Amino acid sequence: MTALTVCILTYNEAEHVRACIESAAFADRVMVFDSFSTDATVEIARASGATVVQRPFDNYAGQRNAALDAIGAGEWVLFVDADERVTPALAGEVRSVIATGSATAYRIPRHNYIFGRLTLGAGWYPDFQTRLLRQGRVQYDPKVLVHEVVLVDGETGTLSQPLVHYNYRDAAQFAAKQARYTAYDARILFEQGMRPKVYTPFTQPVRHFIWRFVTLKGYRDGLHGLRLSLLMAWYEGVKYRRLAGLIRENNQPTGAGN
Repeated sequence: MTALTVCILTYNEAEHVRACIESAAFADRVMVFDSFSTDATVEIARASGATVVQRPFDNYAGQRNAALDAIGAGEWVLFVDADERVTPALAGEVRSVIATGSATAYRIPRHNYIFGRLTLGAGWYPDFQTRLLRQGRVQYDPKVLVHEVVLVDGETGTLSQPLVHYNYRDAAQFAAKQARYTAYDARILFEQGMRPKVYTPFTQPVRHFIWRFVTLKGYRDGLHGLRLSLLMAWYEGVKYRRLAGLIRENNQPTGAGN
């Protein structure tokens, strides 16, 4: 049987890590790749039977590439976040494709639970994540520091069974995560040379809301979908305001924008 390691990246995930490890019990090994947590994450992980490796965090792509390097050549790796769970159906499908499939990597859909509710509209499903990888033939693009991109030497397949993702338990957690993401994204846009028009921080949120709520059918989730579409539109505006701030800090003129 082909060796399979489930790898869980963590930083202060004491609340989630035990249940995540338990859902990964079907694998040959569970490795917790930790960024020097200051809570009980490491102790819980070891008590739950996982191997623990620690490395200072630099960025998401760097952390995942380092985790790949820590796993034996030729093995299969399934990356699972601490707030995700592998269902028995997904575990069976993973075992099946690594035994008989021809692809080098596989995308997995996710069921996102946001504020405790399964969310299927506004872009939250299928939310494919390329997470099942053959070590030695994949690498995370080091130029993409957040919302990582996998570079695959070979074919990428698609699984049908979803990961379960307990995403954003409440509005406070949503705001904290989006604040981090908008800072990363604004920096990336700045380094790519994006120079928006002065009106972009106002028009882009409107466009983003229409995209989320109408094009991606957020309306199917009712008031929940409306709330999420409005929140995501707001943070789209925050991203462009942060970008405008970076431009001012560097005394650069605005240019082509959205």
